[in-house]
Amino acid sequence: MERRTALEVRAAGKGSEPRRLIGYASVFNSPSEDLGGFIEIVKPGAFKRSLESNLTDPLALVHHMPHLVLGRRSAGTLRLAEDDKGLAFEIDLPDTQTARDLAVSVERGDIRGASFAFNVAEDGDRWEVKGDLAIRELLDVTLHEVTITATPAYPDTEVARRALDTVIRPRPRLALARRFMDTL
Repeated sequence: MERRTALEVRAAGKGSEPRRLIGYASVFNSPSEDLGGFIEIVKPGAFKRSLESNLTDPLALVHHMPHLVLGRRSAGTLRLAEDDKGLAFEIDLPDTQTARDLAVSVERGDIRGASFAFNVAEDGDRWEVKGDLAIRELLDVTLHEVTITATPAYPDTEVARRALDTVIRPRPRLALARRFMDTL
């Protein structure tokens, strides 16, 4: 199995600029791992409203841990953009032991993934059932964080992770999706 990552660590001029992580927290039209009976696919435009409206102040975290902050949008240390590929990010790493350790792990290739935490906007998702698997398409989400992780839910991301509490409980949603599909 091959996996690609766009996560890079850039060390800008010695002492002049902070070390940076860049990558994609979400790659459009790329299926997640099985999230317990369903997979998710983020569609182009899913982050647009959230990024343009400044509804939240997204953080960059390590493994979704709120005490391991790498950057923040309002501080200018986290930059986010939705492009043709997905949700791109750039983080100016702080001068902390955690950030230095993380940068080394990324440089070595031990950590390659990214993820994100979000809430789905009203009518911001669409469900489809194919065989025993439900597919959830994310169309409009409110972004709360991007996370650097060794175990992303979306294998095509470049530096990513998601908190379990951001995932809708799969079994009730799968049953609902099946009942809905049966009525058609």
